[in-house]
Amino acid sequence: MGNRLSKIYTRTGDDGSTGLADGNRIAKSAQRVEAMGTADELNCHIGLLIETLDDGDELIETLRRVQHHLFDLGGEFAIPNSNVIGDEHIQWLENTLDTQNEALPPLKNFVLPGGSPAAAQCHMARAVCRRAERVVVALSHEDSINNESRHYLNRLSDLLFVIARNLARRNGGEEILWEQKKSGI
Repeated sequence: MGNRLSKIYTRTGDDGSTGLADGNRIAKSAQRVEAMGTADELNCHIGLLIETLDDGDELIETLRRVQHHLFDLGGEFAIPNSNVIGDEHIQWLENTLDTQNEALPPLKNFVLPGGSPAAAQCHMARAVCRRAERVVVALSHEDSINNESRHYLNRLSDLLFVIARNLARRNGGEEILWEQKKSGI
């Protein structure tokens, strides 16, 4: 691949529009742009999560793969009617989810975000992933999308939840469980 960006500013977006990868221009407020931006934001949160982990942590490879998938997902939104995310991506997530979930006890209560800096950051990524899914659902009401992309985000949020549970339990740590009696005044 040659140099794609030799000049970072173009001024073409000063009018409130942005260019899609197919050459069309749309409003920066469009749902498609929101989907691209939220996928990018999620990718950034996963990058922050990776930086909380020790070098050599087995989760880094998994999370880097997710980052590549999210970059592809953003590209899919930038090219209307393209399909990059497929069933194999979802199957990989489900297999990874099953492996990550094996050692965890069944949930008996809701989990509060926290337990460790890494677990808290993973919960942040999970929350952004849920928002990305909602944005993609909204986009699907106004334009055609690859349904596998929506499925991918749904499974990814599940995976991030399970990873957060595991991260909270590392090194003798604990998950923080919601207790209704502490909600009162």
